[in-house]
Amino acid sequence: MKIYLIGFMGCGKSTVGKKLAAQYGYVFLDTDSLFEKKYQCSISDFLASHTQEEFRKREQDILLKTQSWKNAVVATGGGTPCYEYNIEWMLSQGIVVYIEMPASALYIRLINSRKERPLLSNKENLQQEIETLLSQREPIYKKAHISISGIDIDVRELGKGIFRM
Repeated sequence: MKIYLIGFMGCGKSTVGKKLAAQYGYVFLDTDSLFEKKYQCSISDFLASHTQEEFRKREQDILLKTQSWKNAVVATGGGTPCYEYNIEWMLSQGIVVYIEMPASALYIRLINSRKERPLLSNKENLQQEIETLLSQREPIYKKAHISISGIDIDVRELGKGIFRM
């Protein structure tokens, strides 16, 4: 079985994914890390010399390659489910979990994050940008099999819910 974690940047997909994978003896995959390894540069550097459309196509190629993995937890990029048919494909490949957080909580996490977030860099009003992007993406995120709050996630309970499906 594969478990796909989706949600806005900063919601905790990688942190939860690592814990969930360790708990069940699964492989953990992070599509952002796989992208950076394959293209030998950060996503920010890639976007500095390529269009967002080129990035999304290459990101999708990486996502589709997760099909060959078994017993894996896959943390996706925040925009991955929103490109073309990615959400439908993930829904057909495994259990999709949306880690849901309000824009205000995401803002606090992202303003204090050490990780570079290319789609939010150089924004004068980060709070408004998060709210706008989240409102655009949320209808797609909500197609997930399971939605959970990203605040104080109990990974054991999440795992039980996934394996009951």
